[in-house]
Amino acid sequence: MKLLIVYYSTYGNVYHMAELVAEGARQVPGVEPVIRKVPELIPDSVIESRDDMRAGRDAQKDVPLVTKQDFEEAGAFAFGTPTRFGNVSAQLKNQIDQLTSLWLQGKFEGKPAGVFVSTGSLHGGQETTILTLMAPLLHLGMVLVGVPYSVQELFTTTGGGSPYGPGHIAGGDNQRAVDEKEATICRAFGKRLAEIGLKLAK
Repeated sequence: MKLLIVYYSTYGNVYHMAELVAEGARQVPGVEPVIRKVPELIPDSVIESRDDMRAGRDAQKDVPLVTKQDFEEAGAFAFGTPTRFGNVSAQLKNQIDQLTSLWLQGKFEGKPAGVFVSTGSLHGGQETTILTLMAPLLHLGMVLVGVPYSVQELFTTTGGGSPYGPGHIAGGDNQRAVDEKEATICRAFGKRLAEIGLKLAK
């Protein structure tokens, strides 16, 4: 079974989270994590004018863009996004808005999906972004998956992460690395999506 990890990342933080989600999925025999990014909508002139944006772009240069076939072949889904004023990034939402033909065929019904997110600050909209993105996933017919409190790091994290999904606090300069508790939550999320995907595929 393929677990599609599709994300958007300006500075590379959500990309690093995607890699951690994939690490968790690889712990489950029979599951192949597939990491894909969505197209950038920010003009090249803006990206070229900022060192941090260029670095984020270059860190992901070898990640393929997601395709319709990737969505068709997946048995489970993880969607990653930074917050944009408490909501999903336009880049990821634009990609989801293009899934109409597959939605009409019922391709996503009964398949597990969840969301992971990065913010600049502690109260930067992690939970609202995840919850808002869950609405389109329900419309697609997906089965929502979060992070249960059996993952002990939810009790102790001073960074990101909640029952709704993994989170990361990147800091005001977007340079704060994913800490170990955030990373553990990401891995647990990937493992859980993989396990549930296999069960629902039977």
